[in-house]
Amino acid sequence: GSPLTCGVDDSGRIVVSTYPERAKTRNARRDPRVSVLVLSDDFGGPWVQVDGTAEVIDAPDSVEPLVEYFRNISGEHPDWDEYRAAMIKQGKSIIRVTPTRWGPVATGGFPARLVEED
Repeated sequence: GSPLTCGVDDSGRIVVSTYPERAKTRNARRDPRVSVLVLSDDFGGPWVQVDGTAEVIDAPDSVEPLVEYFRNISGEHPDWDEYRAAMIKQGKSIIRVTPTRWGPVATGGFPARLVEED
């Protein structure tokens, strides 16, 4: 897959805003067993693989989960009615991933013995 921005919803699921035509969406529909690689902001920093079960929700049912997604990532929107209308017009979908396992946290490209503990 390709890099993407995701968030975490109020239930602790990883959420991805997407379109129904995207490969990630088609793949999650075909096989809901997915893996998400979560990278740190620092190049070479820690990362973790999260495995889980995906659920794809299409418009119009995706609108309220997309509102929650936006709020959790960016806070309040200046015009929620406009946002909701745009999500429907664009036909946006959302993928929710319920984690089933994760880890271990990897410490970049260095062996653990070379990584300083904070």
